[in-house]
Amino acid sequence: MDLKKIMLKNEEHFSPYACRDADAIRIYGNLSDDIRPNYFRDIDRIIYSLSYTRYIDKTQVFSNKQNDHISKRIIHVQLVSKIARTIGRALSLNEDLIEAQALGHDIGHVPFGHLGERILDEISMRYDECHFMHNVQSVRNLMFLENNGKGMNLTVQTLDGILCHNGEFMQDFYKPKAKTKEDFLNDYEKCYTDPKHAKSLIPMTLEGCVVRISDIIGYLGRDIEDAVRLGVFDIEEIPESIQKILGSSNRDIINTITTDIINNSIGKDYIKMSPEIYNAVKDLKKFNYKHIYNKANSDNEVEMIKYMFNKLFEYLYNSLKNNETDRRIYTIYLNLMEKEYIETTNNARKVIDYISGMTDEYFIEEFNLYEKTSQ
Repeated sequence: MDLKKIMLKNEEHFSPYACRDADAIRIYGNLSDDIRPNYFRDIDRIIYSLSYTRYIDKTQVFSNKQNDHISKRIIHVQLVSKIARTIGRALSLNEDLIEAQALGHDIGHVPFGHLGERILDEISMRYDECHFMHNVQSVRNLMFLENNGKGMNLTVQTLDGILCHNGEFMQDFYKPKAKTKEDFLNDYEKCYTDPKHAKSLIPMTLEGCVVRISDIIGYLGRDIEDAVRLGVFDIEEIPESIQKILGSSNRDIINTITTDIINNSIGKDYIKMSPEIYNAVKDLKKFNYKHIYNKANSDNEVEMIKYMFNKLFEYLYNSLKNNETDRRIYTIYLNLMEKEYIETTNNARKVIDYISGMTDEYFIEEFNLYEKTSQ
């Protein structure tokens, strides 16, 4: 019995535009064969990674809120995966590839969400380490940092979907762009020096296009639910023009946008929203920025988090400079990494890698250690 053939039986029903198992390209060459298809194996490698484990205590939007029902990063990732797989199944695409891209897409997110990302970007530029972006760091984690610095040898298709996932840069039409492994690596490297390039990335697979639009669907309604639960605003404040088209609940928003995408994309080599839905999503996104994202942290909280990032970075950087091997950046991180990573990575980048991988709670612990040593 050919078990591998059984595992791939669903490919008989794929759209002609779906990415197939035989298309898979790995960064470091093929793996030893087993019954699992390539993208299925990518899923396994991602969910067993240490980076995936740390999703559980990373901020989605709201930090340090005494409410167990407020979303963490892991919830957003699971919602994106579910929404993307729903669209993918309706369009007869490769659900394994979609799930791998979706589960790995935010692995590079830093403590305190997008605020922490902006601060770490400022620090990175100050230390001549180029721009920091969470989608790029997600790829770096999976290619170079996981497995004690050996990387995970995922497929280019999975890594490309992760690199190109950023739903902040929304479009009404997504059509994949064919790429080689070299094209993908060039995209990855160029993101460090050219933020405009990062905003113009196009996935190489239709599955990657699905994950990109699902990133937006996954956070718009859920972030509203969290904001209402925290008393940030009342649901009635969402403009009636948006509610009439998308609905006011997360359930309605997801269903409306997902159904519209499927109806406009089925049998096509692209992913598309209708003009009416696209404009309503743009308006809701603007509403969320005004009422949620720009108010998620008070001015005092922003200043405190900036202070903590800068002081902790300086503390860790000096620890490496002075070879203070009793510090946790050595005992928990560097002492476990491969010799090649230690020898080829400069101190600033080591600290960026270390901080970006922290959960919120661990970040605060490290900052408290800094404060103790500086007294």
